[in-house]
Amino acid sequence: MKNCPQLLVFDCDGVLFDSREANRAYYEDICRALGRPPLTEEELRYVHMHTAEESVRYLFRDLPEKLEEALAYQRTLPYEKFLCYMKLEPGLKEFLEWARGRFHLAISTNRTTTMGRLLEIYGLEPFFDLVMTALKSPKPKPHPEALTVILEHFGVAPEETLYIGDSEVDLQLCRSVGVPLAAYKNPSLPADLHLQSYEDLRRFLSALPKKG
Repeated sequence: MKNCPQLLVFDCDGVLFDSREANRAYYEDICRALGRPPLTEEELRYVHMHTAEESVRYLFRDLPEKLEEALAYQRTLPYEKFLCYMKLEPGLKEFLEWARGRFHLAISTNRTTTMGRLLEIYGLEPFFDLVMTALKSPKPKPHPEALTVILEHFGVAPEETLYIGDSEVDLQLCRSVGVPLAAYKNPSLPADLHLQSYEDLRRFLSALPKKG
C-alpha cells in the first residue's frame, strides 16, 4: 500500500479471537450426539473458515443418512455455551484503542448469531462502526457481498481499505473485490502484508503516509 488506508476490516475467527478450541468443542458435541468420530485436523481447519451449516454438511459428507439429523441438532445447539473457550488475540484491545478515530473499523465474518454476544462479552462493541455477519449477508464469504456493503457504507474505495484475515476464504474474498489483504499469523497465505501481532499492524500503519 502506498498510502494509509481509511478503512480496516477484520475477520473474526483466528484474527480477533483464537476460536480453535471453541470450534472444536462445538462441532465435537454435534459429532458425539450423532455417533461420529472427533474432528480431524483438516476438518478443524475447514470449520474455522465456513458457516455452521456448511461445516456440518462437510463433517457428515460421508454419512448422508445422518445429515438432516445433524443439521437439526446444530440449529438447536447454542454456540453461546462454548464462548468461554474463545481467547482474545493478544494486543487487540490496545490496537483498537489506538485505531479508533484514526480509521473506520468494521468486521466481516461468516459467524451468524454469536457475533453480537461475543463483542459484548469481551467489551469490543464500541470499537466497530459496522459488523457484517452471515445473517446480515445471506451469501457468506468468499462471496463479495458483505465486503461490498461495507465499502459502500463508508464510501471508501477498495484500494483505500485493508482487510485483516487469516484464511484462503479471506484471500479469495479480497481478490474478488480488489482489497489489499493483511495475513494474520499465516505466513504461507499469499497476501500484501504478513502480520504476527497487532503491534506489527500498528507499526505498518504508522509508517504509511496519509493520502493527499
